[in-house]
Amino acid sequence: MTNTTPTGPIAPSIGAVDVLVRNGVSVSGDPALPPIIFGPGYGTSQNMWRLVAPQFSDERRVVRFDHVGSGESDVSAYDRRKYDSLRGYASDLLEIIRELDLHDVVFVGHSVSAMIGALAAIQEPQRFARLIMLGPSPRYLNDEGYVGGFERADVDALLDALEVNHANWATAMAPALMKNADRPELAQELADSMSRTSSLVAQHFARVTFLSDMRRFLKDISTPTLILQSSDDLIAPLEVGEYLHEHISDSELVVLNAAGHYAHLSDPAEIERWIRQYL
Repeated sequence: MTNTTPTGPIAPSIGAVDVLVRNGVSVSGDPALPPIIFGPGYGTSQNMWRLVAPQFSDERRVVRFDHVGSGESDVSAYDRRKYDSLRGYASDLLEIIRELDLHDVVFVGHSVSAMIGALAAIQEPQRFARLIMLGPSPRYLNDEGYVGGFERADVDALLDALEVNHANWATAMAPALMKNADRPELAQELADSMSRTSSLVAQHFARVTFLSDMRRFLKDISTPTLILQSSDDLIAPLEVGEYLHEHISDSELVVLNAAGHYAHLSDPAEIERWIRQYL
């Protein structure tokens, strides 16, 4: 099964829905301040940003949210057809922005949220001032002339293991994703977070994420972009960060001292510092 992200406008959700409840949106800071939105990566919640996001509440309106099926979101709002591509998640992000009437948004997206934010910014660039991508990847599978980090057989095995036992998969994967072996509590927190996601949602979202290919959309990103690349990341190797920097016209690439795919949890001070410097 190959996931391809369809072209065309991102359609709004069908039917009446409380957008802020659906995505468990939390807002802090003066509404008159310029907004900054923090998006969580696959299988985690907005809680992963708790060590970084509040540091900006004195100078910005801070918005955090969860993807449907994770964290404080309304899992009953999960629509497999809608979320069969990343554009369904980008639609949610745009609905949150419209509901809060936000402009000049700085969007900080971790992992797959970085690509979700990019899709939203391509659709409505007038809403966005900056994109900040932490551990992003436009394609996880290796391809001719492209290093994504995974062979198809690796991804198939990963997806099969996730479908057999979601909780065991999370426990097994967390240490390799987090790195920082001397701080096992970080891997445990990650495993717990991923385990709390609905199993059916986690399986489908993983398939959509790991089989997506966003490369052809990178040329359409007009929003200035900062790429934060961990020094040792199983999910997004250095070649991926370099590829993004090469193909996003107005971008900067920073290779972090922090290791692992969750630098906002393992080294929040470094992430905060680079965000501040970029802004």
